[in-house]
Amino acid sequence: MSFLRFTTLLACVLVFGGGITPSQAASAQQSSFMRVHGQALPPFGFVHFCQRYKTDCNRVDDVSFARFDANVNHLHELDLVNRSINTKIKPVTDMELYGREEFWTYPTTQGDCEDYVVLKRRILMSRGWPSSALLITVVRDENGDGHAVLTVRTKQGDYVLDNKVDDVRLWSQTPYKYLMRQSYLNPKLWMALDPRIKHGNGSVATTD
Repeated sequence: MSFLRFTTLLACVLVFGGGITPSQAASAQQSSFMRVHGQALPPFGFVHFCQRYKTDCNRVDDVSFARFDANVNHLHELDLVNRSINTKIKPVTDMELYGREEFWTYPTTQGDCEDYVVLKRRILMSRGWPSSALLITVVRDENGDGHAVLTVRTKQGDYVLDNKVDDVRLWSQTPYKYLMRQSYLNPKLWMALDPRIKHGNGSVATTD
């Protein structure tokens, strides 16, 4: 996947030189909980998604913002949903499927990484998980390419549901460089997970 040109129009993340190795990612991610570094601009694909699915991007004021308890049953549910959607949906790029970059939508049989994420988020919310616990997250993968995963915010740590991996893992156990994610206080807001990101000065595609 190639990098997009620098742009200031709803930019996604700051473009860094080179990739990141699994060992570098592991040493930088010792905590079970992600740390945020201020607000960032949302990915432009997410903005267009919210224009089409307004209710899925609204703030939910009647839920507790406390971390969700990831007990054995809840972790089993996360694993079940992750494996089910990974099996059901065939991975294809937005360009292959729609002839355009960064088109976020709910997949039926095929989809890109962010399509897996929004579908898993919707299914878990339908099962009673609060929206404040289910955060769309943009990363750089082990090859340095843009990628999207679903972060599940729990008392035991921040877990990741990933279309590349069936196992549900703590974010610190993945080889990724974490860039930005939704705010748990407001799903329309995004927060930087890397201190070098300043309201999104550049852009990379999240598709893989």
